[in-house]
Amino acid sequence: MTALLVVDVLRIVAGLALLYFGAEWLVAGAARLGRSLGISSVLVGLTVVAYGTSAPEVVVGVQAALTGLPAIALGNVIGSNIANLGLILGATALVSPPRVAGALPRREVRVLVVSALALPLLLLDGEVSRWEGAALLAAALGYTVWMIRTSRADGHEASDAAQVTADAAEAVSGAARAKLGALVLVGLVALVVGGSVFVDGAASLARTIGMSERMVGLTIVAVGTSLPELATSLMAARKGHSDIAVGNVIGSNVFNVLLCLGAAAVVGRVGAPFASVRADLLVLAAVTAITAVMMRTARTISRGEGAVLLAAYAAYLVWLGLG
Repeated sequence: MTALLVVDVLRIVAGLALLYFGAEWLVAGAARLGRSLGISSVLVGLTVVAYGTSAPEVVVGVQAALTGLPAIALGNVIGSNIANLGLILGATALVSPPRVAGALPRREVRVLVVSALALPLLLLDGEVSRWEGAALLAAALGYTVWMIRTSRADGHEASDAAQVTADAAEAVSGAARAKLGALVLVGLVALVVGGSVFVDGAASLARTIGMSERMVGLTIVAVGTSLPELATSLMAARKGHSDIAVGNVIGSNVFNVLLCLGAAAVVGRVGAPFASVRADLLVLAAVTAITAVMMRTARTISRGEGAVLLAAYAAYLVWLGLG
């Protein structure tokens, strides 16, 4: 059993490494490639980076659904969203309290709340059907288009014109673009392979030590696939751009529901008995509501509020361990 446990842990670590670096290569390569073609950094951020940081959750969710692990596919989404708000946003606020942009509470925060409330409705029958998954994917596409249009309406595109010109002036050669394209491809391959290795290792670990698929999905898989968001948010906070973490967390949570859950449901089975996830959904709804209130009041998430979010996440993990 000890040898099996070591192998499982090594597979999980290897899978996490591939997921992390795969996401980094995908986002970095696609962002630079997009800018070299004259696409603004705002649009790159709203599309490539938003999808890229959610890529590990998508890959792991799809792999879990394809391999007959519906509880892990579902726990991945619920657990990641709780971790994004409690762990990532809380830790970021402790490092550097993020300022909430004026338009953010009126728009994206509403979508965040709606996406959290949609989960219980989707899971009333214990499963997210294929047509529901297709509807979620369509909503993800619509949300992306909406973000781009509202960004343009707010005048971000005009303010970003100088950056576009500067990026284009880098005169990226055809060979350099080919290398960036190769970096994107390598990142995608690393994500796919890493997701497969990670899910296999996590499922095997659950069997070896007697953990339920739900517990693995809500803890190991959820935190593991949130590493890109955690690294991005903490790095932004250290550099004095902690407000970026707010958009990163909100976008990731919305895409986890729309894109990750949608893709997994389209290719395989996703779900669990409603009674078994009722408490987790209540925790997600509560943490989402608390975060929304924080963002709509002082327009800054203070260190004290960050400590509350972290304490709530720690309490949730303790509760899972005792359950």
